[in-house]
Amino acid sequence: MFKACVLLSAIFAVAISAPKTGNSKAAAPCNPASCLPPNCRCISADIPNNLPASQIPQMVLLTFDDAVTAQNFEFYRQAFFGRTNPDGCEIQATYFVSHEYTDYSKIQALHARGHEIALHSITHTPMTSYWDNLNAAGYLAEFGGERELIAKFANIPEKDIQGIRIPLLQMAGDRSFQAIQTSGMKYDSSWPTRSFMDPPAWPYTLDYLSAQECPIGVCPTSSFPGIWVQPMVNWLDTSGYVCSMVDSCIFVPTDTNGILEFMKSNFLRHYNNNRAPFGFYVHAAWFLRNPNNFEAYLLFLDYLQSLSDVYIVSVQRALAWIQNPKPINQLSSVWSSCPATYTSSCVARSCPLQNDNGEMRYMTQCASACPPNYPWLHNPLGL
Repeated sequence: MFKACVLLSAIFAVAISAPKTGNSKAAAPCNPASCLPPNCRCISADIPNNLPASQIPQMVLLTFDDAVTAQNFEFYRQAFFGRTNPDGCEIQATYFVSHEYTDYSKIQALHARGHEIALHSITHTPMTSYWDNLNAAGYLAEFGGERELIAKFANIPEKDIQGIRIPLLQMAGDRSFQAIQTSGMKYDSSWPTRSFMDPPAWPYTLDYLSAQECPIGVCPTSSFPGIWVQPMVNWLDTSGYVCSMVDSCIFVPTDTNGILEFMKSNFLRHYNNNRAPFGFYVHAAWFLRNPNNFEAYLLFLDYLQSLSDVYIVSVQRALAWIQNPKPINQLSSVWSSCPATYTSSCVARSCPLQNDNGEMRYMTQCASACPPNYPWLHNPLGL
């Protein structure tokens, strides 16, 4: 039996508006006979289209949370640039970006190489009570506003930004999914699971009621047709404790080889099983905690690239396969081309701006002029 790893917080905040459910339709239990691809899937460990595990790609999702800065960009450059999947396309990662301290010229540089940019909120408020009490309009301001902010100051298409991860992984019932639906986005990846670890869960939609447990916060109960969940299948540390973010795992070796074996053991629970997408969810600050962490990470990428049926892709690219599942020898009918790339044209400008607390922030961005005010909640363009 797995041991639960629980992070306790004693942080309190003033409550915002009470949660509201709007006019959403209550979700019924999922019926696989009526929930059909490409836009509906029940939560399940079953391989899409009943394909044999040996014939499908093992997709690996490398994600990072929080600000993209000049410092952690160097980790991304060293780890990813120049690496390719078996189809010759460059590997991708997904970045759940928070606003403060982000260098938007680096966002464009990642996007230009085909990486996925996703959302982690404008404020990144480190209080569970804030997210627990925020209503649907508040979630829309945090994530819909951030989508507008990133599109403007990184100069990338808003339509390319399709996913969210809530800070602290604080599930909010229907409210965050109402924000996803209202803004026309596609998926959430905030939802850890312990009960769907072995075999691991595949991504699914919220047309119907999810059977996934909610270890933090409240589960959604309404129907959100076509909105996907990329479940954060937990890892196991070396003492058998579960952890959703790799850097929150408690009992982990400190030497390079030990860390590498820890990574492999969690990967193989997917690869030797049903090959549900394997998520490596982490904050780049973990690389600074122990230099062996980054060395092991690079070796793990080398190991993944030694396997001819492993593809390191963005969350969006993984969802495209799940909507149109094909064996490895037919991948070109799913991924007809490599992720779009281009030459970054950002002329980086550092804008000295005071935030709402009167503190100076130097926001590096790609717009033709600095905004008059520091972009923030309810004013994402800094007008």
